[in-house]
Amino acid sequence: VVALNGDAVFVELGLGGFHGLYFCRLHGGASKNALPFACALEMIHTYSLIHDDLPCMDNDDLRRGRPTCHKAFDEATAVLAGDGLLTAAFETASQADVPAETALRCIRILGENAGMNGMIGGQVLDMLAGIADSETELRLLQKLKTGCLLRAACELGCAAAGKTDTESIAAARAYGDKLGLAFQIEDDILDIEGDEKTLGKSIGKDAASEKSTFPSLLGMDACRKLAGELTEQAVAALTPYEGRAFLETLARSLTGRRS
Repeated sequence: VVALNGDAVFVELGLGGFHGLYFCRLHGGASKNALPFACALEMIHTYSLIHDDLPCMDNDDLRRGRPTCHKAFDEATAVLAGDGLLTAAFETASQADVPAETALRCIRILGENAGMNGMIGGQVLDMLAGIADSETELRLLQKLKTGCLLRAACELGCAAAGKTDTESIAAARAYGDKLGLAFQIEDDILDIEGDEKTLGKSIGKDAASEKSTFPSLLGMDACRKLAGELTEQAVAALTPYEGRAFLETLARSLTGRRS
């Protein structure tokens, strides 16, 4: 629930958008200041999923328990829906009721993390994931494709609250990076052990596509151990923050998740 001009507004946000609001609150900012940026980030995330599911990418038929966009409609509609969401994201971000300097900083964070040196770069590497033959290469892929958006959400929260100091930004980035990688490792595990109905998406796609994943490189036991270690590193990054208890609990709850 977010208070906007005295009215209670219910907004459904994913993991990234939620972190944007929470990091803003950690720094004493009002949730309403971060809300447009959190919504923009969720638009970017949704566009990326629509495009990721396309036949030319991962060619998935199921997302969140429903037919993917190109299956429910057609491929052209899916491409345009993604394009529309990406454009609307920056339009939404530009409407935030914050100082112009803050808005510009947040829009830049969104662009840097969603673009060629962020999520898009990770997607390019993902298309070549069959040749990722080392943990280092796979970490880079997932840091860009998955981690960048979560890191951006945390940094956006800081920026929306007007925080620009090096310590705050570094802590937010470290938390997002570590938790994002742990989340992806859990995703790789679920692609092998998960239940399609619970997950709401197809499983076994990575093996069928012969993609390099953390389980294929490290084995399941090592993956579970690494996900736990990364989660604790994410929690440790929160040390500078008062009021961090909820985020610590949330981070640890993602380890061993079933959906």
